[in-house]
Amino acid sequence: GQMRLQPADWAALAAVLLTLGAAGPSWSRLPNPLISETTPLVIALELTPSMQATDLPPNRLDRARFKVTDLITARAGAQTALIAYAGSAHQVAPLTGDPQILRPLLEGLSPEVMPRDGDDPAAALELAAEILDGAELGGAVLLVADEPPKAPSDLPVICLLVAPASGTGAGCSAGMVTLTADDRDIAQITRLLRRMHAADLAGDDRLAWRDQGPWLAWPVALLILLGFRRGWALRMVLATALAAGLLPTGAARAEGWRDLFLTPDQQGMIAYNAKDYDRAATLFTDPAWRGMALLKSGQYEAAATHYAGLGTAEAAFAEGLARLRNREYRGAIAAYETALDRRPDYPEAARNLAIAQAVLIFVEDTREASDTGEERGLGADDTVYDNDAARGTETRVTEDAPPASVTTDQWLQSIDTQMGDFLKSRFQLDLARRSE
Repeated sequence: GQMRLQPADWAALAAVLLTLGAAGPSWSRLPNPLISETTPLVIALELTPSMQATDLPPNRLDRARFKVTDLITARAGAQTALIAYAGSAHQVAPLTGDPQILRPLLEGLSPEVMPRDGDDPAAALELAAEILDGAELGGAVLLVADEPPKAPSDLPVICLLVAPASGTGAGCSAGMVTLTADDRDIAQITRLLRRMHAADLAGDDRLAWRDQGPWLAWPVALLILLGFRRGWALRMVLATALAAGLLPTGAARAEGWRDLFLTPDQQGMIAYNAKDYDRAATLFTDPAWRGMALLKSGQYEAAATHYAGLGTAEAAFAEGLARLRNREYRGAIAAYETALDRRPDYPEAARNLAIAQAVLIFVEDTREASDTGEERGLGADDTVYDNDAARGTETRVTEDAPPASVTTDQWLQSIDTQMGDFLKSRFQLDLARRSE
């Protein structure tokens, strides 16, 4: 007779798919809330006279600065460092997630601040390797220049070229991007960095595997729909089995149909990726992700209390971060000390412990000197009272402002000049120390 698929065949196929789904197949890893979600990036900006060419108005350097500013803004929260190089290479800023730190430094960069003439991208890549050596996970270099480096590097190097490429790009091991008038170049750089980050995470044993089993529920659902045909006796059996397998056994954590197909942690991850951290914190059952959602939503006290109940070094580190942001400096110090007790070789905890101790000393010294309190501080035209022999004497402190005869543009230009002078002095001192 003719070969036909019978209801038993459909049922068998559905059973196989459900069995595979229950086995938890996986081919990618889950992110870890205590591990950076993006690749650390060192931006190396060329500051040679050729970067002042006006073929790209207003000039190549200004366009490169504008583009780097857009990139660090798009990467807000991600670890980014800045290097300037010509005949020598110098660190402008270490790895930081705050674009506000990088912007004024970037504006002060010009060929005039460099202590040595020339074009030495190899020195910039060597310095970038030193910076990334302390990064927790991988890292890449973005070389912003008017031509690609000739020598290859052990680091993944993305070249952002502000002029048509005249070389082969052998030194651009991770890709070569041409500067564009829109955001296509930033999107391309972001894709390359995301690909590198995924490759770094794939080999990290600290990350759990992502359960892809729920995806197999969709073909099973399709088989069930196809089973609703006249004469198929198993249609109700299959529908009942599917419903029994998908309905949650515990209390529902979210409303509607989502409970039928997604676990609370999966729903929490959807809310987290949508930056709805308040809702994510109520959905997550995974302790680490729930704590991170509380931290991201600004519920620092709740996050600290939550992490304090966990017994890992990573939890103590996260507790210290929450208390530091909540201005509980002594509590943050105690949490970082706990993290180091649980894992003595924890450089991030040691670094944050030193920061918390320095902040505490600064706050207490400032409070003792001004008697204005930590929360308030000194602002423009604040009236304060002395602590010493002349206690009670009123003192008026006025914030410096530009003279009325100076325009805003002139004032901002003077600030940029001062930043340039500062960087020039710092680079000269840096080069002198290397020569000793």
